[in-house]
Amino acid sequence: MNISLKGKKALVGGSSKGIGEAIAMQLAKSGASVTLMARNEKRMKELTQEMDSSQGQKHQYLAVDFSNFEAFKRIISSFFERNTIDILVNNTQGPEGGGALEKSVDDYQNAFDLLFKSVVFTTELALKQMQNNKWGRIINVASISVKEPLSYLALSNTIRAAVVTWAKSLAFDVAQDGITVNSILTGYFDTDRIAQLNTKKAEKMGISPEEVLSAMEDKVPMKRIGKPAEYGYLVTFLASDQAAYITGTNIPIDGGLLKSM
Repeated sequence: MNISLKGKKALVGGSSKGIGEAIAMQLAKSGASVTLMARNEKRMKELTQEMDSSQGQKHQYLAVDFSNFEAFKRIISSFFERNTIDILVNNTQGPEGGGALEKSVDDYQNAFDLLFKSVVFTTELALKQMQNNKWGRIINVASISVKEPLSYLALSNTIRAAVVTWAKSLAFDVAQDGITVNSILTGYFDTDRIAQLNTKKAEKMGISPEEVLSAMEDKVPMKRIGKPAEYGYLVTFLASDQAAYITGTNIPIDGGLLKSM
C-alpha cells in the first residue's frame, strides 16, 4: 500500500523533537507540506531544511509555548488567518510528573490549559476549512494512561482522559463532513520525555536510570520501548485516504503493554 499525502497541509504540535518530530518527518516523506509547531525555533528551522520536499512541498514552522495559553491563542489565531490545513496532529509537551497527592488545584488548571484548552482551541480553528473542504484528519497524541493510569503521572492521566472523551464526541459531530477524529494511546517510546521521567524515578528509588529503563522494557511484551519513527507510520496511515472509515477510535501503540481491553 502506497500512502500519498501530496497536496495536503499538516500542522504538527510538539514537533521539534521526539514523537512530534518523527510524525512530521514521515508526513513530509509521504508528500504533505508540514508546519512544525513547538518552542525550539532554532531546531524547527533546521528541521524544515532536513525534511523531504521532493514532491514540491513547502515546510514552515510556528514558534509557540503551549504552557502560556493566552500567548498561544494569539499566535495560533494569527496563523489560521493566513493558512489552512488538512491534517492536524494535536501534541504538546507533557505536564510535570508526580502522584495525585503531590498536585494542587492550580497544577490541574495549568495542565488543563496545556493539554486540553490548546487542543480544543486549535481544532476549532482548523475545522472551519476542513468542513468547507469536506475532508480533514484530526489526530490526538494521548497516552495509555487514560486506560491504565500511571501513579507517577496524575496530571497527564486526568487531562488526557478528557481529551480522548472530547475527541470521541467530536468524531460523531463531524463524521458527515468527511473529517475523522482519532486518538493514539502512547506507550513507552525512546524520547527525551521518557528519559527525564526515568531520571526522576531513579532518584526516588535510589537506582540508576538504566535500571529504570530495563525494568520498563521488561514490562513490555516485545521487551523494548518504541521507536519514534514507528509512531510516525501510524499517524501517516490515519492521515491518509486509506483510513477514511476509521474515526472515534483510541488506538494503543505500546508493544502490547496494555492489559485491559
